[in-house]
This record gives sequence, structure tokens and C-alpha cells, in this order.
Amino acid sequence: MKNRSLCISAVAALVAAAALAGCGSTTYYAGRTLPPSGIANRVLVAIQNPSAASTGALEIMDAYYDTRYAYNNINKTFAISGYSGGLPISIQNMPEEQVGAVYGSSDGSYMLINYAKETSSGAAATLPGLSSSVFISRNQEYVFAASQQSHVLTVVDKTTTNAGTYSLSLPALYRVSMNPGGSVVLLFAQGSNYVYYPRKLTSQETVRYNSGPTSWPKAAVDCEPQTGPGWCLFQAQSPDNTDSTGNHYGAPLVFDAPTKAVFSADGGTAYVLNCGLECGGKKASVTSLSVAPMIYLISQQSGTLPTQSTLDKNTLIIPGGASNALVDSSTMYVAGLKQMPDSFWAGELTVVTLPTDSTTAMTAASPIPISDGMPSGNGGGATSRMILADNNTLWIGMMRCDQGERINNPSTYGTAYGCLTMFNTSTNAVTLMPFNGDATGIAAVTGLHKIYTAEGGQVYIYSTVDGSAISNQYVTVTGTAYDVAYMDADTDTNNTVY
Repeated sequence: MKNRSLCISAVAALVAAAALAGCGSTTYYAGRTLPPSGIANRVLVAIQNPSAASTGALEIMDAYYDTRYAYNNINKTFAISGYSGGLPISIQNMPEEQVGAVYGSSDGSYMLINYAKETSSGAAATLPGLSSSVFISRNQEYVFAASQQSHVLTVVDKTTTNAGTYSLSLPALYRVSMNPGGSVVLLFAQGSNYVYYPRKLTSQETVRYNSGPTSWPKAAVDCEPQTGPGWCLFQAQSPDNTDSTGNHYGAPLVFDAPTKAVFSADGGTAYVLNCGLECGGKKASVTSLSVAPMIYLISQQSGTLPTQSTLDKNTLIIPGGASNALVDSSTMYVAGLKQMPDSFWAGELTVVTLPTDSTTAMTAASPIPISDGMPSGNGGGATSRMILADNNTLWIGMMRCDQGERINNPSTYGTAYGCLTMFNTSTNAVTLMPFNGDATGIAAVTGLHKIYTAEGGQVYIYSTVDGSAISNQYVTVTGTAYDVAYMDADTDTNNTVY
């Protein structure tokens, strides 16, 4: 895809602006308000250390013209005003709500961004310390943050019932996974083969669990505050027994170094990624799990968790590794690392067909080689980002690809070893992009047949038609670009963090 002439672009923009002025319109896609910048296709870039005076900034790129400044004025750039987070590391992109949530890794800030106004809306939550994983629900009423340093799950409840901030203890907690509807949260601890989940308590449960640990349900790990608790943290256990409070419990359900969960489109099924060898376990696999018993909203739980034998039957071995995944209707794309005989790690993608009814099971195709990586060493895998884009393409970003199998065996694999992979979901064709450093962010600019990436601290652009690089001359930033998000995407599924 060739760059558009900036001169032609300027003329086109003026024509479009005139048309808008002529019909009196101030809105664009889905009735959204045209933002102050006047840009209809915006990519938000999280930048670390943009200047000597700031450790973080959020800059807006025009993804139609591929510039970081106004089409008619190179001295006019666009940024989120009022943002002051330190070392922003992730953008939770919610374009349907016209909101983004940005986490700062140096100061623990978690800031809401108003996409319509292009301003910071202030803190989404005040967190007690640094978090290794954090999410906010779509309705912005709940925040869940995992603090690996202090070994607690922080729950910020902004509703009128049980409102407050809760610190629920869980040693080695490092990752939070939330379903799209924001009704279920699953928790994962480093070095653990178990899965945990939080639940909000009814007023009756608050009274019932008021006497400390001896009054809690058998599967409860922590309830806070211990006098008059509002939330409890539970371990996923088989329903072999029932305690005096009517809660089912039994032996803990055993997984294999579970690292993350992704969810079905309706949010009713969790696919737990058992990272296996890549994360210190035995065999990588995916386990399907109904989330109905684990809904954290009051009185919305139903049914019971499965027994261990049923859980095992719902587990599919993934030979190519399973540290990240993306669900698209009845297909799940699972990425991970496989350790090779020479001890280096090779990246592989496995296409999994999901069941369409209760009588069928998940099935996996043969793994497909993609970009390599190295395990992170903190319980997580090397797969950084996954996102679907135009032209039937899936893009996968990896970390530490310059330490993987390909670079150490060029006679076998050739000289291509970049951290970014383009996978064609129709033909299974794989294209490795050039090495630009760790691929830490990907934004699918849908409708314009391109993606924006953050690789090695800089912004890059690629065509989804053929994977060719589009000039990034006018979108390069000062500082370290770490994440990107398409603010004007059609849906919240255009998000590489969930």
C-alpha cells in the first residue's frame, strides 16, 4: 500500500470538512461526536518518557493520513490533555463506550480517557500499589487489579451496594482475566495449578460470614473486611460436598500452570489457558469452563463447578503452547512456545475449533510456526498481543523473539525472526515482519486495511492486504511507544488486552 500524498490528503480533508459544515453535522460513525481534533480515525499511542519533564504521555495519530500532526500544520499535534500517568504500559480500549483505561507501570496510576473530549477523566481507581494486571468493567463500576508485590487482589466497587476498596489476599497473584460483559473475573497465581475468582456478597452473606475465617465458606480464601465482609475470594473447587452455608466445595480443581482465560462471545464460557512447560508446568492445553457459578454480581450465580473428571474431559492438549489466545465466533487461535531439542523456544499457533453444542468437543489443527520468543520468567508466556484485522488477518506480537529458535538456527529457518506475525485465517499463510524489537502493542485500523504497532519503542504501520510496511515517517514519536489502540473502532473487541 503506497502512502497518500499529503497534498492530496489536505484537499480531501477540506472537501470532507466542507461537506460536514454544509449539512451541519458534528457526528460520525454510530452517532459518535466528532472529537476536538477533528480526526475520524484515531490511534492512541501510550508513550513512556516523552520528555525530560514527563514520564508518560498519550499522543493521537491520524490513522487515515498516517501523521501525528494536523494535515495542514506540522506544528499542531494532538494528545490527551490532562494525562499525567507514569510509564503507561497498557490501554484497555472501549470504543463503544468512548472510553479508554490506561495503566501506568511506574506510579500505579489507572486513568480513564474520554475519547469524545480527548481528555483525561481522572483516576479510574486509586490502587494501593503497582499492579501486574488490571481491568475495569465496561460499565466502569468495578476495577480488579492484581498486585504481585503485595499478593492481593484489589477490588474497587463503585456501586451503591458494598461500595469501597477491598484487598483480598492471594499469594503470588499476578494476572486478572475478565469476560467481555464484566460479570466474571478469573485469577491466576504464579507457580500455581489452581484458579480463583472473587464474588460480591449479599447482605445475608455479610452477616453469615461476620465471625472471621471459621464462618466463611469452605472454598473461601479470603473475605474482607473480616468483620462485615463485602467481597470474598474463592478457589475453584469441585462440588463434592456442601457446607453449612449451602456452598458447594470439594478438592481444588487442578489445572496445569494456568496463566490466563479468554471467553466466548457471550461471556458464558471461559477457556483457561494452561501454559504448561512454557510457564513451569507439564503440558500446554486449553480447558473450557462454564462461568455461571463464578459470576461476581450479587445473586446471579447458577449451577456448580465441574468435578475434576469432567474438567479433564473438557481439556484439549495444545502441543504448540498456550500462553495467549483470541476467540472469533467458533474458532479460537492459541499462541505459545514450544521448547525445541536445542533448548530454544519456537513460537507456534494452533487453530482450535470450538464446540457448537454440548455433544461436541474442542478439536485442534496441527500447530503452525510463527514468531519465536522466550518465556518471561514471571509465570507468563512470551505472547504479548493478538488481534484480528482486515483482509482475514490475525496479528500476533511476541516478546524476546531475538532469543528464540529462528535466530539461533538461521541455516534451518533463514534470516527472518521478527517479533510480529501476520497470519491469514483463510489460507493459513504466515508472514513474519522484520525485526523491530518486542511487539508490545497492535491496533487494527479496520476499514482502512492497516494496523499500527508499537515495536521496540517506536510506532510502525503495516498493510493488511500483503503485510508490506507503510511509511512511518510522520508517526514516529519522541520517547518509548509501548501500546496502541484504535479509538474509533467499531466494537470493544478491537482490543489486544482482553
